Amino acid sequence: MPNSSSNSFTYRALKFLSKLPLHFSRAFARVLASIANASKLAKTAKAADLNIQIALPELNTQTRQYIVKEAIKNEMTSYFEFFNVWGASNAKNISRIQHIQGEHYFHEALAQQKGIVLIVPHFGTWEVMNAWFAQHTAMTIMYKPIKNADADRFVREARSRENANLVPTDESGVRQIFKDLKRGGTTVILPDHTPHIGGAMVDYFGIPLASSNLSAKLIQKTKARALFLYAIRNDNAGYDMFIEPVSEQIYTGSDDEGTKLIHEMIESLIRKYPQHYHWSYKRFKANPALHNVYNLPEDEALTQVARVRAECQLTKDATNAVLAEPQHSEVAHSSP
Repeated sequence: MPNSSSNSFTYRALKFLSKLPLHFSRAFARVLASIANASKLAKTAKAADLNIQIALPELNTQTRQYIVKEAIKNEMTSYFEFFNVWGASNAKNISRIQHIQGEHYFHEALAQQKGIVLIVPHFGTWEVMNAWFAQHTAMTIMYKPIKNADADRFVREARSRENANLVPTDESGVRQIFKDLKRGGTTVILPDHTPHIGGAMVDYFGIPLASSNLSAKLIQKTKARALFLYAIRNDNAGYDMFIEPVSEQIYTGSDDEGTKLIHEMIESLIRKYPQHYHWSYKRFKANPALHNVYNLPEDEALTQVARVRAECQLTKDATNAVLAEPQHSEVAHSSP
């Protein structure tokens, strides 16, 4: 256990922050979001603005600026809500989920006893959902230790209340998840990030990006049931949770096809609720031609993105043209 005064202060500060009323945390986050939105130099605001321009170029300036402001406010609010969720009891967090759409999909998957892979994008306040699922099933979650020892202790304590089995973010952790799924357990995967190595090149808003294929591999190799879920805060100091089934194609296709299917669901969700996605992550540099896109002037960055998107579309058109060509077979004719 950490014993330095600085670490002890950090731990106490996190515990204090986690005990603040939820409405106070939300209000404080909105103040910080206003500062970030007012400062054009804020890295969070700049990255979010560029990401939204890349992903949703059809938006007019007024609509885009509104979504940027709302997205930054919602993302910062989510971060403060995480502390509040981690500091609250399981019973408190479960009570905060006031409406569940698609709950029957989870119970049907649970009854099959094949294991469940919960696919959760960086959207809304996903941390609040863990307590609800943990009351029904054993959870195995990949966890990367936080560098600050007291912050790590704080998060681990929250996870232990949910009876979650924390495994490392490496091959040993993946093997443990495979075993637990085979035993009918449940895991949670956030798939919309850039893998350090490997993965699949998948179109995301028309841009091919290196994408984690772990979710698809887990589902296809274990035959665990796949569910897509997210939570959105409501106006009653609580959350609405949504559980959606994933197309049956994810169980029969390749890893790349499954990864593409998952990202199509994420993209569809974002188009529906763009203001609730966490846009600050520099996702689009996962294309080799865009590795430096967040360091370029905006006009130059968008020109480079447009070039990559156009090249991707040309490749698609050429592939579709080849597939559409009639297949001719040579027929051998013999003389009578």
